[in-house]
Amino acid sequence: MRMSPVPVSVQRKEHGDAEALYQQIRQSIEQGQPRLMELTCEKVEGKKATLLISEVLAVQLYEKASATGGSKRPGFSLES
Repeated sequence: MRMSPVPVSVQRKEHGDAEALYQQIRQSIEQGQPRLMELTCEKVEGKKATLLISEVLAVQLYEKASATGGSKRPGFSLES
């Protein structure tokens, strides 16, 4: 999100559902439509986020690593 250090994350149970949501958000960024998008999380019931599409700078799809207890973080990291 523009001007915000906190990323927004939602989870999907199926990879295909995650891919579809990724493509939907990506397309919305390109077209600027819809103006607002409400996202829900399948893991945490009742978790919702409404985004102003013009403020979304990037979208990322990643798979949580189950072997590490889901501690894999999105993006690039430096391990020392």
